[in-house]
Parts: sequence; C-alpha cells; structure tokens
Amino acid sequence: MYQLLIVDDEPLVQAGIRSMLNWNEMNIEICGTAMNGQAALKIIEEKSTDIVITDIKMPVMNGLELAKTCRERYGDNCPYFIILTSYEDFQMARDALSYQVSDYLVKLELTPEVLKNAIGRVLTQISQSRKKQLSAVNIHPFYDKFLISLLHDLFESEEQFRLQSRDLNLNFDYGAYVCCYGEIISPQADQMSAEKQMPLFTSSLQMIRELGAKYLPLYALSLDLRHFALIFCFADSSDTDDYVESLTDILQSISGTLQNYYNVTLRCGIGIPVQTPATICDSYQYARQIFRNTEPKDAIIAFDTDHSQENAKNSFNISLFKNDLTRAFEEYDPDILQTTIQSLCDLFRDHPGHYVQALDAASNILYLSISLLQDGESIVSGFFADDPDGYRSLYKQSNVDHVIQWLQFFCGQLCELFQSRRKDYKNHIVTNVRKYINEHVSERLSLNEVAAVFGISPNYLSQLFSKYNDTGFSEYINICKITEAKRLLEEENMKVYEAAEALGFESAFYFSKVFKRVEGVSPTEYVNNKFS
Repeated sequence: MYQLLIVDDEPLVQAGIRSMLNWNEMNIEICGTAMNGQAALKIIEEKSTDIVITDIKMPVMNGLELAKTCRERYGDNCPYFIILTSYEDFQMARDALSYQVSDYLVKLELTPEVLKNAIGRVLTQISQSRKKQLSAVNIHPFYDKFLISLLHDLFESEEQFRLQSRDLNLNFDYGAYVCCYGEIISPQADQMSAEKQMPLFTSSLQMIRELGAKYLPLYALSLDLRHFALIFCFADSSDTDDYVESLTDILQSISGTLQNYYNVTLRCGIGIPVQTPATICDSYQYARQIFRNTEPKDAIIAFDTDHSQENAKNSFNISLFKNDLTRAFEEYDPDILQTTIQSLCDLFRDHPGHYVQALDAASNILYLSISLLQDGESIVSGFFADDPDGYRSLYKQSNVDHVIQWLQFFCGQLCELFQSRRKDYKNHIVTNVRKYINEHVSERLSLNEVAAVFGISPNYLSQLFSKYNDTGFSEYINICKITEAKRLLEEENMKVYEAAEALGFESAFYFSKVFKRVEGVSPTEYVNNKFS
C-alpha cells in the first residue's frame, strides 16, 4: 500500500480529501493528517510517506517550505508532493516546480475526477522511478553475485560482506530477515519458444519485486528462468511475531495479481526469521526445504519444527564446498571446478538412495553458475541448446545416476568456458580494481580491503597486479592519489595539509613524503614551480 499524508490547517479540507476518493481501490492508505509542515515532517519520518497532499499556506511551515525541506533531506527518496493552492497563489505555486513538486491543484476547482487524475499521474511517476531504481541495482555486475553469496554463506569474512554491501549501497541494518524460495508456474510457458519464455518470466519477477516492496523492504534474485529467492527485511525482530501470516498474505496477493496480468502463479516456501545477515543462509535453506512440500492447493507454506526432521535429511549444504567453488568461479579455474564437482559426484554415487540431496546439490551449482557468471542465463542456456528442456532438464532426471550424468556434462561445459576466459578474466579483474581505486581515491585504501570488495585473497590480488599492471598495487594507489593531489593543489587552491586530509593520508608529513617520491619534489615546491 502507498502511504498518503494530508497536510492542511483546515480540518474540513482534510475531511473532504479523505472522503473524496476510495483510496483502498487505488492501493493507497492515508497514514495521517497534519495542520502544518513542521508536524508533517515528523509523520513523514515515521511513516515513510510516499505521497503528500499539502496546502500552500499554513502556519509554522508552509507547503513549499515542507517540499523544499524534504527534497534537501531525502533527495531521490523524497515523497511526491501535490500542492493545493488558490487563484491568488498560482504564481507562488509555480515556484514549486523548482522543488520537483509533482502537481499543483486549485482548491476551488478540486473535484474527485481532478484529484483522481492527479493521483494517477503521481502513481505513474512512482512506478517509473522504482523501475529505474530497480534497473540501476540489477545492472550492477556484482549485485547478483553478492546475493547468491549471501544466500549460500560464501563470504570469506564479515569484513568482505560489509565492504561489498557498502559499495553496492545495500542496507542490512534491519532487525530481522526472512527468506522465501519460489517458482513461477506457467502452464502455457512449456508451449512457448525460449525467446518468448524469457520476457514472460523476467516481467513476472519484476512485478514480484515491485509488489513485494510495497509491503516490506526486500531483495530479489532470479536463480534461473523460473526459480527465485526473496529476502524480506523487518525493521525489528518483534515485527516477525506473525511473519507466517503476513508473508503468506503478501505472496498470495502477489500470486493473484500475477495471474491477472500474466496468467502465472507462484509456489513458495517461507523460511524462518533470522536476526543477522550472516544467518540469512539458514532462512534460505529452510525455505528451500519446505518448498518441496508445496502443491497446487497449498502453494505457499512456511517451515516449522514439524517439518524439520522430515526435511533435514533431504537438504544438501553446498556451503561445505564453498571455498573451492568460490575460488573456481573467481579465478576461472577449471581444475578446481572439475575436482570439486567430481568429489560431489563420487559422494552421491556411493549413496544412490540420496536422490533428493543429489538434485538439491546440482540445482545449487546451477544457480551459482547463472548468478556468478556474467550473462549467466544465456551462457548456461547455450550449454543445453540441443535439449528441448534446456538446463531445466535437470529437474527431469529421475535417479542419482541421471543427476550425476547431467552434472558431469554441465561441469565439462563450464570447464571449457573457464579455460577460454581465464586469461582475459585476470586482466578484467585488474582493470576493475584500477577503476575502483580511482573512484575511491579519497579513501584510505588497503590491499586487504580492496581484495575483500572483489571477493579474492589479498595475496592473489597482489600477484595479479604485479603481472598485469605496470606498477604494484601500493604504488598504483600512490600514483592515483598524487595525481588527484596535484589537481586539488592547482585547481582548488588547497593547502598541503588540506589535500593530505582530503585524500586520506594519516598526516601531512607522510603525504609530502609520498608526493616527493612520486613527483621528485615536495608539494610546496610543486606549487611554487607551477605558479612561478
């Protein structure tokens, strides 16, 4: 539900706006009313308001001041404003355009139809903005990789998680998290070509993201063409007291909307609440386990202790192999991949009765590949281009031997890919690290921190830099910092100590020492020579 705030110093106007439209039909909830802009600010902070309808003239703080303050305080996350004005204030209302107000309406001409049209335009703006934000997040090359690492406990350290979430601008300061594992069900999709299936499932997942975000903050990840994972975020752990009921309602509502739009529905397993990002992987595993119990008439179910014994023996913890798998994908190392997957195949060959675990392990490797490889969906689909079921043929393997055969074929294809990309990948890593250093030149950069951001070991990064760059890692950082220092000294007329502080040096003395080592002269001599 979108949150709407009404701000007007006349109670009759507040009541009139409340009763003018059927807000529930528009998926809007009136979260409060206020008599002036200052009171409205408090509500906006508490309620995460989406839309504000406000009078232009009010005591304490008027409508334009409220809009300006919100724009300065919240930036792109500012609520959408509709300003109410009288004829004599019309020119004043035009000033609202500088505060990116969405619309302004003359009070005497306000009718249900006029208001409804204005709200409709705002909802369109909100939808377009969220699509842009979603697109911006999803095109980030590390976004899917980050989430798949989170779900499978693949981070090497808490520092690595913290640095990557910071650089991706992903917030994990919530009180609790619940994962869902789901499948998009489409009876007609099996009759479609692969080209037509792709937009159907992509659009469906996008709608799942948008609809889910109206209820709770969430992160969504496409695992393969039909399977997906959701991470719902709760502000406080106490908010999860009725999580089963609330998430079931949310997912059922989303499923109903999907059926109306695309004639697809959802099957979902809901995991248990966890309190830290490090344990999100546990919630995800429980969601995957209980998902196997879904059926058409009971399509959305939550994990509970009654299912724990039954399902625990059917799950396979892929994180046991995380170090080898992570290294194989990070370094495009076919030998490590071959050895790791062969170990899995040998394990299940010795236990032919563990079909469910074998299928679970293979599907996890499939999801890892799609998420960790750039253009993973297209690449993996190409591996199985000759199979009418594509990579989804995995789910038709009826016993352990058949799963092993599928996995060995898949492994062979991946190894060929790794072999062809290995050298180019190493160059690519160094290029991205250089770009990262330039973008963060004002920070104190260390080998350990940068390696953690890229999910590789410090020693490996140092070796790559020495081999594929003209200078070593530390020397390259110093060159970048001194290049920026010269600009600050020349163009912004900074003093030496100011430039040192701006570039993250521990002291002006150390800055001068590095500057002289790179440039051959001290910062002061450089400036004097430049302007003499």
